[in-house]
Amino acid sequence: MRTFFVAVLLLQQRDPYQVEREQLVRETMEKRGIRHSGVLRAMRAVPRHQFLPKSLWKEAYRDYPVAIGHGQTISQPYIVARMTELLAPSSQLRVLEIGTGSGYQAAVLSHVFKEVYTIEIVPALARSAETVLRGLNLKNVHVRLGDGYLGWPEQAPFDRILLTAAPPEVPQALIDQLAPGGRLVAPEGADPNSQYLVIIEKALNGKVTRRSADAVRFVPMVPARP
Repeated sequence: MRTFFVAVLLLQQRDPYQVEREQLVRETMEKRGIRHSGVLRAMRAVPRHQFLPKSLWKEAYRDYPVAIGHGQTISQPYIVARMTELLAPSSQLRVLEIGTGSGYQAAVLSHVFKEVYTIEIVPALARSAETVLRGLNLKNVHVRLGDGYLGWPEQAPFDRILLTAAPPEVPQALIDQLAPGGRLVAPEGADPNSQYLVIIEKALNGKVTRRSADAVRFVPMVPARP
């Protein structure tokens, strides 16, 4: 028992939030059915507090979204884990994220994908997210300021695509940028009270299928102004 407490004290000295992350993973994610070992490791590893203003660090490891300004939020940790798991991640695959926001979801993706391409439409958020991601030495994350409705055609096709804001319908441009054999996960619905995660898959022959999963509540996906 003494050895356990010494280990906990050492963890707290190196990272005072490591114990809180461990509790969050054990008591929320594992109990609610997250099973992918890579996703669980990522959720334990990524310091969510670094993606929040210091005044909000005390809320970093509670399982709810937190406002980050500009009408955006950092997503609920369980939802981040759930959506990442639904992508069926692999260290051999490339993923496109629409809606960088704070950068937290991109950081989680960086632990379970080969390359992460992430697009943010709000300049201040794109800058701050890139700063934090670079500070964490996540060299496989590429941030772009732009319109998520258009995707990132120069880097397409992508093995996986993840939306972290809800469009009324998943844009066709993003489905077109999904590689054969690929998968897209997104919240969908104009009404935040009736949104669902959708999983869109593209077969090797190009046939597209879709199914619905969890009921969710996300901020709307914003297109660029004309």
